[in-house]
Amino acid sequence: MFRPFLILPLLVLVASSLRAAAPATEPGITPLTPPPNRVVISVRDQKLMLLQNGARVATYPVSTSKYGLGDFWGRMTTPLGYLQVAQKIGDNAPLGAVFHNRRFTGEVLRPNAPGRDPITTRIIWVRGLEAQNAHAFNRCIYIHGTSEERTIGRPASYGCIRMKSADVAALYNQLPLGALVEIVPDRLPGSRRAHDTESALMTRPGPKGVLPQPSGSSGRGV
Repeated sequence: MFRPFLILPLLVLVASSLRAAAPATEPGITPLTPPPNRVVISVRDQKLMLLQNGARVATYPVSTSKYGLGDFWGRMTTPLGYLQVAQKIGDNAPLGAVFHNRRFTGEVLRPNAPGRDPITTRIIWVRGLEAQNAHAFNRCIYIHGTSEERTIGRPASYGCIRMKSADVAALYNQLPLGALVEIVPDRLPGSRRAHDTESALMTRPGPKGVLPQPSGSSGRGV
């Protein structure tokens, strides 16, 4: 379900965390506006929509978990709700680059290489912003590339959001740190609805707060 009444408080949280992390461009001045780009991921459609200032920029097929939805320890499920891009890994790596423990191994795979199912190309590591997805960062929930491109378009992952290598590389270049990621069980919203939601955000007040910083990570969702 698309929840416009929740987005502004989350944008304020994102802005607060970015303000704490980023240096001021001038003495006494800090950035207050969160990144304009964000994504909505539909579990029902198995698609990811990239939005810029409320306008749809691109839509890509994805794969969510074949084990269902949720944010439970020891269960390889895809979390729902609002999350934030916390780390990006894989700058300038070739398409098909294989990552192990978030490090490029030097191996490069072609799509659908037989018998292989590693994380490839890029890693966009997300942090949960709600109680329902509070474990996402420590569970290592990523948006990442996969060599198993034949499975894209249906639930096939172990918790993460899988994309084709070319698609995740394109998304990586357009999705900055701090960008919002919303994972919904329903269909993607229409572009008009997304635009109306973004407009509402600019006028609706919300509480201020600071995002907690994760202390570490364990486990892996692919």
